[in-house]
Amino acid sequence: MPAPSLVAVTGAEGFIGSHLVEALVADGHRVRAMVQYNSFSSFGWLEDLPADVMDHVEVVLGDVRDPGSVQGLVAGAETVYHLAALIAIPYSYRAPHSYVETNVTGTLNVLEAVRHQDIPRLVHTSTSETYGTAQTVPITEDHPINTQSPYAASKAGGDRLADSYHASFGLPVVTLRPFNTFGPRQSMRAVIPTVIGQVAAGERTITLGDLRPTRDFSYVKDTVAAFRAVGTAPAGAVLGRTFNSGTGEEISVGDLVTLIGKLMDADLDVQEDPARVRPAASEVMRLVCDSSRLRAATGWSPAHTLEEGLREAIDFFRDPVNLGRYKTGIYNV
Repeated sequence: MPAPSLVAVTGAEGFIGSHLVEALVADGHRVRAMVQYNSFSSFGWLEDLPADVMDHVEVVLGDVRDPGSVQGLVAGAETVYHLAALIAIPYSYRAPHSYVETNVTGTLNVLEAVRHQDIPRLVHTSTSETYGTAQTVPITEDHPINTQSPYAASKAGGDRLADSYHASFGLPVVTLRPFNTFGPRQSMRAVIPTVIGQVAAGERTITLGDLRPTRDFSYVKDTVAAFRAVGTAPAGAVLGRTFNSGTGEEISVGDLVTLIGKLMDADLDVQEDPARVRPAASEVMRLVCDSSRLRAATGWSPAHTLEEGLREAIDFFRDPVNLGRYKTGIYNV
């Protein structure tokens, strides 16, 4: 019986990364998981995975900003999933240089490592934020790139590097561009955990930013399934291409809050917090996904409705142990 294949994951300790690690182990892989080095020796959300999952995970403390760390991570891997990134949009206004270092230079280091070690496949992570406010809907992969925040610009820079390495060196890279992902383990700075977390903590006056923007929300297990789909599809179907993943359905932030209140049996008083409002020209007002390219190439499709995913997220954040992992008083950073 052949030995399980080795896959490597950057950003493994994060929200989506930890779910991906869990799914890859369930698929029978050995996983080498990069966790950003920290003085607390914390493995992030990997620490919440069951022992029988972590038995198949090699945790490597490192940093995608360091070329040597990345070279060691990818050595011998059949597939590399690159998820490491700085993602908080508000903080990107305050510290844009750090976003370029991680999301652009970090991606360059991953591309170079995959190139020089002849790794068979790299799955690079983009974001729907690179499209900016929808000019046509639903948004296909041919939609213009219009970056409206330093975060989005840094991610678009990484995307362009990935495209260039495929064109210049034949690098076997595929880019997945997820629309808004939510679920257990997500940062409390994202809108869905912000609302659920405040309600779970007993609050009924909810502070948020602009309630008008619409988003296409995907449950994390569906996003992870999209990663696995592009990571395993025949090379000719996916390499050198970019794929959107999303549901094709949109909901405004205001209507989303109403739905969460209904599911949590809570009457909510929503107030606008100026600290959560983006600069006017930076706010992305509408995102809704066309994932037909991904569906045609891989057979992927979302398996969870928004309400189903919200119920699972609510169950997670209502657990006092899980909620205790968060500092629920700082929603605005």
